[in-house]
Amino acid sequence: MKRSTLLILSITGVYSAILHTAAWSVNNFLMTGPKAYLTFSSSVAAGAHSGMEECKFQFGWERWNCPESALQLSTHNRLRSATRETSFVHAISSAGVMYTLTRNCSLGDFESCGCDDSRNGRVGGRGWVWGGCSDNVEFGEKVSKLFVDALETGHDTRALINLHNNEVGRLVMKDTMKRACKCHGVSGSCSIQTCWLQLAEFREVGNYLKIKYDQAQKLEMDKRRLRAGNSADSRGATAETFHHIHATELVFLEDSPDYCTRNASLGHHGTEGRECLQGGRNLSQWEKRSCRRLCTECGLRVEERRTEVVASCNCKFHWCCTVRCEQCRTLVAKHFCTRRDSAAPNHSRQRSRGHRR
Repeated sequence: MKRSTLLILSITGVYSAILHTAAWSVNNFLMTGPKAYLTFSSSVAAGAHSGMEECKFQFGWERWNCPESALQLSTHNRLRSATRETSFVHAISSAGVMYTLTRNCSLGDFESCGCDDSRNGRVGGRGWVWGGCSDNVEFGEKVSKLFVDALETGHDTRALINLHNNEVGRLVMKDTMKRACKCHGVSGSCSIQTCWLQLAEFREVGNYLKIKYDQAQKLEMDKRRLRAGNSADSRGATAETFHHIHATELVFLEDSPDYCTRNASLGHHGTEGRECLQGGRNLSQWEKRSCRRLCTECGLRVEERRTEVVASCNCKFHWCCTVRCEQCRTLVAKHFCTRRDSAAPNHSRQRSRGHRR
Protein backbone atom coordinates (compact mmCIF):
# COMPACT_ATOMS: atom_id res chain seq x y z
CA MET A 1 0.00 0.00 0.00
CA LYS A 2 1.38 3.41 -0.93
CA ARG A 3 2.20 6.02 1.68
CA SER A 4 -0.38 8.45 0.29
CA THR A 5 -3.07 5.77 0.56
CA LEU A 6 -2.06 5.03 4.15
CA LEU A 7 -2.37 8.66 5.11
CA ILE A 8 -5.77 9.05 3.42
CA LEU A 9 -7.03 6.02 5.35
CA SER A 10 -5.66 7.47 8.58
CA ILE A 11 -7.28 10.83 7.88
CA THR A 12 -10.60 9.10 7.09
CA GLY A 13 -10.45 7.43 10.49
CA VAL A 14 -9.99 10.81 12.16
CA TYR A 15 -12.97 12.41 10.36
CA SER A 16 -15.61 10.88 12.63
CA ALA A 17 -13.97 12.33 15.74
CA ILE A 18 -13.44 15.76 14.24
CA LEU A 19 -16.84 16.12 12.63
CA HIS A 20 -18.63 15.71 15.98
CA THR A 21 -16.97 18.85 17.26
CA ALA A 22 -18.20 22.36 16.63
CA ALA A 23 -17.99 23.77 13.11
CA TRP A 24 -14.44 24.93 12.41
CA SER A 25 -13.08 27.76 10.31
CA VAL A 26 -9.79 29.16 9.06
CA ASN A 27 -9.94 32.93 8.69
CA ASN A 28 -13.71 32.53 8.21
CA PHE A 29 -13.46 31.29 4.63
CA LEU A 30 -13.53 27.50 4.97
CA MET A 31 -16.73 25.54 4.64
CA THR A 32 -18.01 23.37 7.44
CA GLY A 33 -18.83 19.69 7.22
CA PRO A 34 -17.40 16.69 5.34
CA LYS A 35 -16.88 18.48 2.02
CA ALA A 36 -14.38 20.82 3.62
CA TYR A 37 -12.15 17.92 4.63
CA LEU A 38 -12.42 16.23 1.26
CA THR A 39 -11.37 19.50 -0.40
CA PHE A 40 -7.96 19.30 1.23
CA SER A 41 -7.46 15.54 1.69
CA SER A 42 -5.67 15.01 -1.64
CA SER A 43 -3.29 17.91 -0.90
CA VAL A 44 -2.66 16.53 2.59
CA ALA A 45 -1.84 13.09 1.17
CA ALA A 46 0.40 14.60 -1.53
CA GLY A 47 2.18 16.71 1.08
CA ALA A 48 2.83 13.73 3.34
CA HIS A 49 4.18 11.83 0.34
CA SER A 50 6.51 14.74 -0.50
CA GLY A 51 7.71 14.76 3.09
CA MET A 52 8.56 11.06 3.03
CA GLU A 53 10.32 11.37 -0.35
CA GLU A 54 12.46 14.13 1.13
CA CYS A 55 13.10 11.91 4.15
CA LYS A 56 14.37 9.18 1.79
CA PHE A 57 16.68 11.67 0.09
CA GLN A 58 18.11 13.01 3.35
CA PHE A 59 18.80 9.50 4.73
CA GLY A 60 19.61 7.75 1.46
CA TRP A 61 23.10 6.66 2.53
CA GLU A 62 22.52 6.07 6.23
CA ARG A 63 21.69 2.89 8.15
CA TRP A 64 18.15 4.07 8.77
CA ASN A 65 16.99 5.17 5.34
CA CYS A 66 13.39 6.20 6.00
CA PRO A 67 11.72 2.87 5.09
CA GLU A 68 8.21 2.58 3.68
CA SER A 69 6.80 1.86 7.13
CA ALA A 70 8.24 5.00 8.77
CA LEU A 71 5.13 7.17 8.53
CA GLN A 72 2.76 4.38 9.48
CA LEU A 73 4.76 3.25 12.51
CA SER A 74 5.20 6.78 13.81
CA THR A 75 1.43 7.08 14.33
CA HIS A 76 0.56 3.45 15.13
CA ASN A 77 -1.01 3.21 18.58
CA ARG A 78 0.84 0.04 19.55
CA LEU A 79 4.20 0.96 18.07
CA ARG A 80 4.48 4.59 19.00
CA SER A 81 8.22 4.97 19.20
CA ALA A 82 9.79 8.32 20.06
CA THR A 83 13.31 8.01 18.65
CA ARG A 84 15.44 10.63 16.94
CA GLU A 85 14.32 9.20 13.60
CA THR A 86 10.59 9.42 14.31
CA SER A 87 11.10 13.03 15.41
CA PHE A 88 12.32 13.78 11.89
CA VAL A 89 9.43 11.81 10.32
CA HIS A 90 6.89 13.89 12.21
CA ALA A 91 8.59 17.19 11.36
CA ILE A 92 9.15 16.52 7.65
CA SER A 93 5.63 15.10 7.17
CA SER A 94 4.06 18.11 8.88
CA ALA A 95 6.21 20.47 6.80
CA GLY A 96 5.33 18.62 3.59
CA VAL A 97 1.60 18.92 4.25
CA MET A 98 1.90 22.62 5.10
CA TYR A 99 4.08 23.24 2.02
CA THR A 100 1.63 21.59 -0.39
CA LEU A 101 -1.44 23.28 1.10
CA THR A 102 0.27 26.68 0.92
CA ARG A 103 1.43 26.17 -2.64
CA ASN A 104 -1.98 24.94 -3.81
CA CYS A 105 -3.62 27.93 -2.14
CA SER A 106 -1.30 30.33 -4.00
CA LEU A 107 -2.05 28.54 -7.29
CA GLY A 108 -5.77 29.12 -6.76
CA ASP A 109 -6.66 25.46 -6.29
CA PHE A 110 -8.96 26.23 -3.35
CA GLU A 111 -11.98 28.49 -3.40
CA SER A 112 -11.78 31.67 -1.31
CA CYS A 113 -8.08 31.17 -0.62
CA GLY A 114 -5.35 33.17 -2.27
CA CYS A 115 -2.39 35.44 -1.63
CA ASP A 116 -1.53 36.86 1.75
CA ASP A 117 -1.82 40.62 1.23
CA SER A 118 -2.07 41.54 4.93
CA ARG A 119 1.23 43.48 4.82
CA ASN A 120 0.72 45.19 1.46
CA GLY A 121 1.39 48.92 1.51
CA ARG A 122 3.53 48.86 4.65
CA VAL A 123 7.15 49.98 4.60
CA GLY A 124 9.29 46.89 5.04
CA GLY A 125 12.72 48.47 5.09
CA ARG A 126 14.87 51.13 3.48
CA GLY A 127 13.92 51.40 -0.17
CA TRP A 128 11.21 48.75 -0.24
CA VAL A 129 7.56 48.22 0.68
CA TRP A 130 5.41 45.15 1.06
CA GLY A 131 3.28 44.27 -1.96
CA GLY A 132 2.71 41.62 -4.57
CA CYS A 133 1.41 38.14 -3.79
CA SER A 134 2.91 36.55 -0.68
CA ASP A 135 2.40 32.81 -0.16
CA ASN A 136 -0.37 32.29 2.38
CA VAL A 137 1.53 30.24 4.96
CA GLU A 138 -0.99 31.09 7.66
CA PHE A 139 -3.59 29.13 5.71
CA GLY A 140 -1.20 26.22 5.15
CA GLU A 141 -0.17 26.21 8.79
CA LYS A 142 -3.71 26.14 10.21
CA VAL A 143 -5.09 23.46 7.89
CA SER A 144 -1.94 21.35 8.26
CA LYS A 145 -2.25 21.52 12.02
CA LEU A 146 -5.89 20.50 11.82
CA PHE A 147 -5.12 17.38 9.80
CA VAL A 148 -1.70 16.26 11.00
CA ASP A 149 -2.11 16.89 14.72
CA ALA A 150 -5.48 15.10 14.69
CA LEU A 151 -3.61 11.86 13.85
CA GLU A 152 -2.01 11.95 17.31
CA THR A 153 -4.73 10.56 19.56
CA GLY A 154 -2.61 9.85 22.65
CA HIS A 155 -2.43 12.03 25.75
CA ASP A 156 0.89 10.93 27.21
CA THR A 157 4.47 12.16 26.92
CA ARG A 158 4.97 10.51 23.53
CA ALA A 159 1.93 12.35 22.20
CA LEU A 160 3.29 15.70 23.39
CA ILE A 161 6.66 14.93 21.81
CA ASN A 162 5.04 14.07 18.48
CA LEU A 163 2.92 17.23 18.54
CA HIS A 164 5.99 19.31 19.40
CA ASN A 165 7.94 17.83 16.45
CA ASN A 166 4.96 18.44 14.15
CA GLU A 167 5.11 22.08 15.16
CA VAL A 168 8.88 22.22 14.53
CA GLY A 169 8.22 21.23 10.92
CA ARG A 170 5.71 24.03 10.51
CA LEU A 171 7.96 26.63 12.14
CA VAL A 172 10.89 25.65 9.90
CA MET A 173 8.61 26.09 6.89
CA LYS A 174 8.01 29.71 7.94
CA ASP A 175 11.65 30.33 8.88
CA THR A 176 12.91 29.29 5.42
CA MET A 177 10.62 31.59 3.42
CA LYS A 178 12.36 33.95 1.00
CA ARG A 179 11.77 37.59 0.21
CA ALA A 180 11.36 38.29 -3.50
CA CYS A 181 11.36 41.84 -4.87
CA LYS A 182 10.55 43.78 -8.02
CA CYS A 183 12.20 47.09 -8.90
CA HIS A 184 10.30 50.27 -9.74
CA GLY A 185 11.59 53.62 -10.92
CA VAL A 186 12.37 55.73 -13.96
CA SER A 187 14.40 53.84 -16.59
CA GLY A 188 14.94 50.90 -14.29
CA SER A 189 16.55 52.99 -11.57
CA CYS A 190 15.09 50.74 -8.86
CA SER A 191 14.42 53.71 -6.60
CA ILE A 192 11.83 51.64 -4.75
CA GLN A 193 11.15 47.92 -4.55
CA THR A 194 7.96 45.98 -3.94
CA CYS A 195 8.62 42.77 -2.01
CA TRP A 196 6.68 39.68 -0.99
CA LEU A 197 7.36 36.39 0.79
CA GLN A 198 7.48 33.08 -1.05
CA LEU A 199 8.17 29.47 -0.16
CA ALA A 200 11.72 28.20 -0.37
CA GLU A 201 12.43 25.01 -2.28
CA PHE A 202 11.31 22.04 -0.21
CA ARG A 203 14.85 20.63 -0.41
CA GLU A 204 16.00 23.60 1.67
CA VAL A 205 13.37 22.75 4.26
CA GLY A 206 14.65 19.17 4.30
CA ASN A 207 18.25 20.31 4.70
CA TYR A 208 17.28 22.57 7.60
CA LEU A 209 15.35 19.81 9.37
CA LYS A 210 18.25 17.39 8.85
CA ILE A 211 20.45 19.81 10.82
CA LYS A 212 17.74 19.90 13.50
CA TYR A 213 17.78 16.09 13.51
CA ASP A 214 21.53 16.01 14.13
CA GLN A 215 21.06 18.49 17.00
CA ALA A 216 17.93 16.84 18.45
CA GLN A 217 17.71 16.72 22.23
CA LYS A 218 16.85 13.64 24.23
CA LEU A 219 14.36 14.27 27.02
CA GLU A 220 15.62 12.83 30.28
CA MET A 221 12.59 12.09 32.39
CA ASP A 222 11.84 10.33 35.64
CA LYS A 223 10.80 6.85 34.52
CA ARG A 224 8.53 6.40 37.52
CA ARG A 225 6.60 9.55 36.67
CA LEU A 226 6.67 8.63 32.97
CA ARG A 227 5.01 5.27 33.67
CA ALA A 228 2.17 7.13 35.34
CA GLY A 229 0.70 7.69 31.86
CA ASN A 230 -1.84 10.49 31.68
CA SER A 231 -1.81 11.23 35.40
CA ALA A 232 -1.28 14.70 36.84
CA ASP A 233 2.19 13.61 38.02
CA SER A 234 3.18 12.55 34.50
CA ARG A 235 1.80 15.71 32.92
CA GLY A 236 3.66 17.78 35.48
CA ALA A 237 6.96 16.03 34.69
CA THR A 238 6.42 16.58 30.97
CA ALA A 239 5.59 20.28 31.43
CA GLU A 240 8.76 20.79 33.49
CA THR A 241 10.87 19.13 30.79
CA PHE A 242 9.38 21.03 27.84
CA HIS A 243 9.85 24.32 29.67
CA HIS A 244 13.55 24.19 28.77
CA ILE A 245 13.12 23.12 25.12
CA HIS A 246 13.24 25.72 22.34
CA ALA A 247 10.22 25.76 20.03
CA THR A 248 12.29 24.86 16.94
CA GLU A 249 14.32 22.01 18.48
CA LEU A 250 13.46 18.41 17.68
CA VAL A 251 13.14 16.18 20.73
CA PHE A 252 13.07 12.43 21.30
CA LEU A 253 12.57 10.08 24.23
CA GLU A 254 14.23 6.76 23.32
CA ASP A 255 17.63 5.80 21.98
CA SER A 256 17.69 4.55 18.41
CA PRO A 257 17.82 0.76 17.93
CA ASP A 258 20.59 -1.05 16.08
CA TYR A 259 19.76 -0.32 12.45
CA CYS A 260 22.44 -2.72 11.24
CA THR A 261 20.16 -5.70 11.84
CA ARG A 262 16.71 -6.54 10.58
CA ASN A 263 13.76 -6.10 12.93
CA ALA A 264 10.52 -6.96 11.13
CA SER A 265 8.25 -5.95 14.02
CA LEU A 266 9.66 -2.41 13.98
CA GLY A 267 9.93 -2.23 10.19
CA HIS A 268 13.75 -2.09 10.12
CA HIS A 269 15.29 -3.97 7.21
CA GLY A 270 18.92 -3.86 8.30
CA THR A 271 21.75 -2.95 5.94
CA GLU A 272 22.28 -6.34 4.30
CA GLY A 273 21.64 -5.95 0.58
CA ARG A 274 21.89 -2.15 0.69
CA GLU A 275 23.81 -0.35 -2.05
CA CYS A 276 26.68 1.90 -1.03
CA LEU A 277 29.05 4.26 -2.83
CA GLN A 278 32.65 3.20 -3.16
CA GLY A 279 33.83 6.17 -5.19
CA GLY A 280 32.88 8.60 -7.93
CA ARG A 281 32.79 12.22 -8.91
CA ASN A 282 31.02 14.95 -6.96
CA LEU A 283 30.44 12.77 -3.89
CA SER A 284 30.42 14.27 -0.41
CA GLN A 285 32.65 12.81 2.29
CA TRP A 286 29.52 11.37 3.91
CA GLU A 287 28.61 9.53 0.68
CA LYS A 288 32.17 8.33 0.14
CA ARG A 289 32.14 6.70 3.59
CA SER A 290 28.78 4.99 3.03
CA CYS A 291 30.29 1.52 2.39
CA ARG A 292 32.16 1.63 5.67
CA ARG A 293 29.11 2.89 7.54
CA LEU A 294 26.56 0.50 6.00
CA CYS A 295 28.69 -2.57 5.46
CA THR A 296 32.00 -2.79 7.33
CA GLU A 297 30.84 -1.29 10.63
CA CYS A 298 27.78 -3.57 10.54
CA GLY A 299 29.91 -6.70 10.13
CA LEU A 300 29.16 -7.07 6.42
CA ARG A 301 31.48 -7.06 3.44
CA VAL A 302 31.35 -4.92 0.32
CA GLU A 303 30.57 -6.87 -2.83
CA GLU A 304 31.06 -5.37 -6.28
CA ARG A 305 28.52 -6.27 -8.93
CA ARG A 306 28.70 -5.26 -12.57
CA THR A 307 25.38 -4.37 -14.12
CA GLU A 308 24.62 -3.71 -17.76
CA VAL A 309 22.93 -0.36 -18.31
CA VAL A 310 21.18 0.54 -21.56
CA ALA A 311 20.96 4.25 -22.39
CA SER A 312 20.42 6.48 -25.42
CA CYS A 313 23.59 7.76 -27.06
CA ASN A 314 24.95 9.32 -30.27
CA CYS A 315 21.76 11.30 -30.69
CA LYS A 316 21.39 13.28 -33.93
CA PHE A 317 18.86 15.86 -35.06
CA HIS A 318 17.18 15.11 -38.40
CA TRP A 319 15.39 17.77 -40.43
CA CYS A 320 12.54 18.17 -39.72
CA CYS A 321 11.97 17.53 -36.80
CA THR A 322 13.09 14.38 -35.04
CA VAL A 323 15.96 13.25 -32.86
CA ARG A 324 17.29 9.76 -33.44
CA CYS A 325 19.50 7.98 -30.94
CA GLU A 326 21.38 4.71 -30.72
CA GLN A 327 21.10 2.35 -27.78
CA CYS A 328 24.45 1.94 -26.03
CA ARG A 329 25.21 -0.74 -23.47
CA THR A 330 27.75 -0.13 -20.72
CA LEU A 331 28.88 -2.05 -17.67
CA VAL A 332 28.49 -0.14 -14.43
CA ALA A 333 30.08 -1.24 -11.15
CA LYS A 334 27.80 -1.06 -8.11
CA HIS A 335 28.58 -2.03 -4.54
CA PHE A 336 26.36 -3.82 -2.04
CA CYS A 337 26.55 -4.99 1.58
CA THR A 338 26.61 -8.79 1.84
CA ARG A 339 27.23 -11.32 4.60
CA ARG A 340 30.73 -12.42 5.40
CA ASP A 341 31.56 -16.14 5.26
CA SER A 342 30.82 -18.31 8.27
CA ALA A 343 34.43 -18.06 9.48
CA ALA A 344 34.13 -14.35 10.06
CA PRO A 345 34.01 -13.21 13.69
CA ASN A 346 30.76 -12.20 15.28
CA HIS A 347 30.09 -8.60 14.24
CA SER A 348 27.88 -7.60 17.11
CA ARG A 349 30.81 -5.97 18.90
CA GLN A 350 31.52 -3.78 15.89
CA ARG A 351 28.07 -2.29 15.66
CA SER A 352 27.62 1.29 16.63
CA ARG A 353 24.72 2.21 18.85
CA GLY A 354 22.71 5.32 19.55
CA HIS A 355 23.10 8.28 17.22
CA ARG A 356 25.45 6.51 14.76
CA ARG A 357 23.40 5.94 11.63
